[in-house]
Amino acid sequence: MDIVEALRFLEKQVADPSQGLPEEVFCYISKMTPLVNVDLLIKDERGRTLLSWRNDPYAGKGWHVPGGIVRFRESLEARAKKVAEIEIGTILDFEKVPIAVNQFICPEQPVRSHFISFLYKCFLPGAFALNKQGISTGEAGYLQWHESCPEDLLACHGVYKKYMTQNDLFEGGLCRKNI
Repeated sequence: MDIVEALRFLEKQVADPSQGLPEEVFCYISKMTPLVNVDLLIKDERGRTLLSWRNDPYAGKGWHVPGGIVRFRESLEARAKKVAEIEIGTILDFEKVPIAVNQFICPEQPVRSHFISFLYKCFLPGAFALNKQGISTGEAGYLQWHESCPEDLLACHGVYKKYMTQNDLFEGGLCRKNI
């Protein structure tokens, strides 16, 4: 099979790439090109940062800023809203201009090893309460407020440490905004 035939075969395997890719195709693509993702910096009225526990073979085990990879033909803003819905279980508002753009390269990883990440400052509705949805401490997806940067923050999110202590980004620590 030549490369053109192989590509045609792969295209037939993916009905709608905007809905995501089969894991094997996604991993292959991530070996060839950087991935674009959004990360959400969410703080409460006390200046604490909302983090989610991650435990996977790519990122490892530890706390991370909620985030997700942009799908084909999906805007950064749409992905930010989808991440909030999936990882936090609520709708949130966010500044339309990212507060940071970072590049992450993990040379030791063969797949999912190069990212361009857009960090958005986010605001939760005033009545927001964490819904743990039956997830326990140490399980992937567990959400927790942090007053400072935890020691077991994923290494790749170390660039976000400064945002976990600076409250001036949120006007004195207040993060609520009328939605």
